[in-house]
Amino acid sequence: MIFKFKLLLTSVFLILLASLIGGCSVPPTRSAGSRSGSSGAAPSSYSSPIASFSAVSWQALPGWQEDDMTQAWPAWLKSCDALRKKNSEVNWRQVCAQAGNVSGGDIQSIRKYFESNFQAYEIRTSSGSDTGLITGYYEPVMKGSLTRTSTYSIPLYGYPNAWRKSKPNPAPSRAELMSSGVLQGSEIAWVQDPVAAAFMQIQGSGKIRLEDGRTIRLGFAGTNDQPFKSFAQWLLDRKEITRSEATMQGISQWAKRNPGQVNEMLNANPRFVFFKELPGNVAADLGPNGALGVPLTSERSIAVDLQALPIGAPVFLATTKPLSSQPLQKLVMAQDTGKAIVGGVRADYYWGSGDSAGEMAGRMKQNGRMWLLLPR
Repeated sequence: MIFKFKLLLTSVFLILLASLIGGCSVPPTRSAGSRSGSSGAAPSSYSSPIASFSAVSWQALPGWQEDDMTQAWPAWLKSCDALRKKNSEVNWRQVCAQAGNVSGGDIQSIRKYFESNFQAYEIRTSSGSDTGLITGYYEPVMKGSLTRTSTYSIPLYGYPNAWRKSKPNPAPSRAELMSSGVLQGSEIAWVQDPVAAAFMQIQGSGKIRLEDGRTIRLGFAGTNDQPFKSFAQWLLDRKEITRSEATMQGISQWAKRNPGQVNEMLNANPRFVFFKELPGNVAADLGPNGALGVPLTSERSIAVDLQALPIGAPVFLATTKPLSSQPLQKLVMAQDTGKAIVGGVRADYYWGSGDSAGEMAGRMKQNGRMWLLLPR
């Protein structure tokens, strides 16, 4: 899955950015009587080696009654499409069949469906904490071309043909690759901004909007197996930017002021990511496929640790928006994963595509609580 690698890079980089710019977070308010009307029993159909689960009433979920669940419903139907085909510790088939009787435009019908067919379980870590780290990720979107032009001169590369039979060990760093000539002929698209191209490498996927109106989606195809290092940290160490400037926009502005140093900055990260063009629908409202194999839904999909939660499951998330105490309390679907997403109460929140989503994702490092919804 392309996202397993993407999320490793994404989380390392975005957590660094969020911490550098002084992200604040306020733990969600605990509801009084959180186990009222519930035995607090653990689910009989699911267990985890790194998380514990206690049944709670729906009143325990802060914001449950206020969430517009019509926005979450399409994401749940995508989960059902995949879960029906999977052998799972959890039996999803009956609740997914019941979903066919629900009007997707009726908030109250959707809420009643979940309350009637699911039990909510408070998630705690192996150490007993009910709070954990919530970060964010996104899908870059850039204008570009399938051929080099005066405007679009920065290449995005496919996996080198010379490496398909025999990959060097160790593989060259980014700086060595760029000067070796081995990448020549493996260009698959051209874009305008080298820093934006580097951010797409960090995410591991993205969209390119062509001048003829078409959009292509690029996905992860491999790396040079070098370790990831943050060029944001490289700039900070050299006092080229301040902590408040350690954002995508801040780094891009620095690059425009210092074009002669851009390659040196980018070479501070020896890892290099190769892409491949992905088939399928690239409509604006569809994200890239996550680990579940279905398109991610903006602000309704999360990546989780699959040792903690079952893939595809509904999860209620209570956290705050980046750099604020404004509540973010939503029903989301665990449709993705990644090596850096580790822990019982841990999620990477998919903000969507484009620059505004990237800004939110880059600033997100919040405390949060999570509840797993399992069939009764």
